[in-house]
Amino acid sequence: MTDLHPSATAATVTKTGCCDSGCCDEIATTTKERETPIVETIQQKYGALAEHVRDGDKTTCCSVGCCGEPDPITSQLYTTLETEGLPDDAVLASLGCGNPTALAALKPGEIVLDLGSGGGIDVLLSARRVGPTGKAYGLDMTDQMLALARENQRKSGLTNVEFLKGTIEQIPLPDHSVDVIISNCVINLSADKPRALAEAFRVLRPGGRFAVSDIVVRGSVPPAIQRSVELWIGCVAGALEEKEYVRLLQEAGFGGVDIEPTRVYDASDARAFLASAGLNAEDLIKQAEGKFMSAFVRAGKPE
Repeated sequence: MTDLHPSATAATVTKTGCCDSGCCDEIATTTKERETPIVETIQQKYGALAEHVRDGDKTTCCSVGCCGEPDPITSQLYTTLETEGLPDDAVLASLGCGNPTALAALKPGEIVLDLGSGGGIDVLLSARRVGPTGKAYGLDMTDQMLALARENQRKSGLTNVEFLKGTIEQIPLPDHSVDVIISNCVINLSADKPRALAEAFRVLRPGGRFAVSDIVVRGSVPPAIQRSVELWIGCVAGALEEKEYVRLLQEAGFGGVDIEPTRVYDASDARAFLASAGLNAEDLIKQAEGKFMSAFVRAGKPE
């Protein structure tokens, strides 16, 4: 689901979720692991999730939270009506922070691109909305997720769908080729956000729409959070500060930028995601409370 520039390096991770080696297992982090580029770390994480889902594991920490606690960011994003008729695996493999398809006002006949499409849930929902005269592309860099997404497409019976391999910093589509770009908690994971936004601007047609769900920061963030690779993977560390997000979109050429909070995370939410990363939650919780929010980020490419 995630696309990162390979030059970024990973910090120490002291816990893993069920997607890797079992819920809340402590692991020893070797020097080699600490030097693993973030792009490889995230490919391994989401590759493992895809394999768990394809193997029939319906209780991954990635979808329901480690040790039985509901994940405050990724849970309860879609209604039963929306997921009706979709493969269960598409829902289980979702690690988003919002529901961009419900907010993007997709129209019949439009061409949609989902950046970091994972198991394909937002692509399949988009394909339904744009109908047989439209098309929905999914872009992901993880082979296991692409295989899972294509299997979910087959099960869904939708034919106006295509999954592409690539990164959001180098989108394998021509200029001016899509009407709408959506994404679900992926832009924040890029270590080269200006390039990712410039690529989004490039492939949009004039008058096209950028409509993504993302994690956005208000104010400063404790360094311990920023350093945690587990929080990068979990859609928290790496998130842009609100004003910085606006600035980067405008510098890429977008107009009409708007950031609409859909959920601001409170102290109990902060405790869950800090503890899951092996950090001292009580020491950091006051600094983190209210700083992170799920938001719907809108912008447009001028006509």
